[in-house]
Amino acid sequence: MPDNFRFYDLRHTGNTLAADTGAKLKDLMVRAGQSSERAQLLHQHSTVKHQRRLAQGIDAEVRQQLRESAPVQRRATEA
Repeated sequence: MPDNFRFYDLRHTGNTLAADTGAKLKDLMVRAGQSSERAQLLHQHSTVKHQRRLAQGIDAEVRQQLRESAPVQRRATEA
């Protein structure tokens, strides 16, 4: 182990990895034995990888909504 390793750091890592898998706030609180949202948020971090996944998910959702609304918009302009 590195000299600066702290077992406490595992709490941060574990919560961040669990959150990246899609765990909800309450799930994370139970896993970490925390009773407040504030305590959980202190131990959870956002990662670049997760932010990219969020952006890709938003993009996919917007594109799907546009595909679904295109036929409706065409009919409205034809009428």
